Amino acid sequence: MAIGKAIDGMLTECGFQLRQGRRPTQTAMTTLAGSLLDEALAEAAVTVGVAEREGTLREVQDVLRAYRRSVIAGLPRPRTRVFLVGGEVGVYAQPDYWDGRRRFFEMKTYRAIPPPPDVALQIRLFQLAFPNFEAILVCLDRHSSPVEVTSMALPPPSRPELEASLRLAHQLGREFGEEKVLEYLDGPVVHYDLPSGKPEMPAGFREPPTGASASDSESP
Repeated sequence: MAIGKAIDGMLTECGFQLRQGRRPTQTAMTTLAGSLLDEALAEAAVTVGVAEREGTLREVQDVLRAYRRSVIAGLPRPRTRVFLVGGEVGVYAQPDYWDGRRRFFEMKTYRAIPPPPDVALQIRLFQLAFPNFEAILVCLDRHSSPVEVTSMALPPPSRPELEASLRLAHQLGREFGEEKVLEYLDGPVVHYDLPSGKPEMPAGFREPPTGASASDSESP
């Protein structure tokens, strides 16, 4: 988790500078990533040795190089959207990047092609919040040397997949969601009717344990 925070923060800053027409240096971005990594480790009360930290930062540097030659370099992150199911349950969704017109991108720093069940469900929820956008999964595999860059376009959900995802979102929202006032939601809201039928869990999906509480994250 600490490495993920460091990479995310570094790439966010690098993308911002690229959009401003600047040329962020590898040294500056690595220094930033090191600071973010140390902060995240301190928050988690985790200590790592010097050699392990240096090895991690080398991986982070390799990810940065791969990012700069990828299709997502310099792209902004879209505003969070909400899709509302049956006028009752809303799901926040924010992919990692978009081009503002027709495509959104979700990035993983490991190889997730073909998408495992959790990633497939995550992107399906993004597709519900960003209808008519093409979904692109981009993988910068930091576990390979050099970092392997792969991507794939995911097809729109079929009618059964869409309905199953809506029923699942509605069920889990009713069980674990928090009450909010719709008028206070920031960002576009996409409305869906609640499909009939019982909710069906996607293959490989595990229900949250009894008594679990929902936690905030960038992914729905």
